[in-house]
This record gives sequence, structure tokens and C-alpha cells, in this order.
Amino acid sequence: MTTSPYSGTAALASASRSFPGVPGRLPGLIALTDPARTPDVMDFAQILPKGCALIYRHFGRPERFDDGAKLAAIAKDRGFLLLVSADPELADDVGAAGIHWPVRMLHLARQWRKENPDQVMTLSAHNREELALAKNIKADAALLSPIFPTKSPNSGPAIGTLRARTLVPHAGVPVYALGGITAETAGHLAGIGFSGIASIDGFKG
Repeated sequence: MTTSPYSGTAALASASRSFPGVPGRLPGLIALTDPARTPDVMDFAQILPKGCALIYRHFGRPERFDDGAKLAAIAKDRGFLLLVSADPELADDVGAAGIHWPVRMLHLARQWRKENPDQVMTLSAHNREELALAKNIKADAALLSPIFPTKSPNSGPAIGTLRARTLVPHAGVPVYALGGITAETAGHLAGIGFSGIASIDGFKG
């Protein structure tokens, strides 16, 4: 019997029920793909719980249109929301619900929001100033990271729960915790004001 590499899915989904999400826009749990940590994105998508959201981060891979179409079909079949990272052409092509933008592409995110006010948009954030930018461009939510230490080689120092308590309640935009989020660490986020949690490795347990 083969053991699933995503043994933490059920516990993470259960932990996410403590967060309200963004009613009518986003659920309380967002999954993200990563070329190194989720190399088989179809396999990853197949284990996602109904009612979550998936951000497909392709980093320009040539197969992104084929993979995006397959992910859209899986999303429809399994009942989760599909967002595409920083790629309006791909999002339109596969009928994604919206786009996640890195804050370094703020100028593109701002213009896209003006042209697509009804679609879902999230923005990455790492500090108070970037949370303010998310509010300013009317993002549906900001993904604040890294809350806890993470395996990502590009991650900066962890924000921690004490600092998060000074940022999240005053952000003026729904905030999701990203970075080192597992079912266990999600339990330390109660009472801070996060709208939801976002994770990659947390699905692995």
C-alpha cells in the first residue's frame, strides 16, 4: 500500500475551519503549488479538499497552458477555486476565478484590478507597507509571509505571532497567513484576526 505524500491534508483542512475566509470571494484555506515542493501539480490538486482554493504558480513553465487546463478541470470536478499567479493570459485561457500577484508586480496588479473588478485578486505582502498596498488596490486578500520559519530558500525572517498581532488587525484588507503553516502552527493564530491560512508543505503533514 502506497502512503500519500500529502498526509497532512485532512488535519490542515480541519484547522482552516477556524477561519472565516472572505465571504463570497475566498475560502479559509488556500493551497499553493511550487515546482520543487509540489512537482506533480495534478497529484497535488487531486488531494485538495472541497471548498479550498489553489494558486497555480508556474514560473513561466512552457507546459503551463496544458497544466492550467487540466487543473481547471480538476477544480471543477473536486469543487475548489482556481487562481493563477501573475498570468492574465493563462487565467483567461483556462477560466480561472482570478489571479494572485506578487507585490513586485504591483503596477500590473493595479491595472488588472481596474479592468477586472469582479474577479478574485490576492496580493503577496511581507510588512505593514505592503499590506497597505493590498488595501489600496482593492485586493480581496493579502497573503502575509512568512509567519513562521519556512523551507523556502527565498523566505526572509519569520514575522511571528507577536508581530502579526500588530499588523493584521489594522491592515484594512483580509489577511491570510502564509509561511510554515501546518495544522499545528495554525492553532497558534487564533485571535489575531487572520481571515484564513495558506500553505504548501502543510499538506504533507
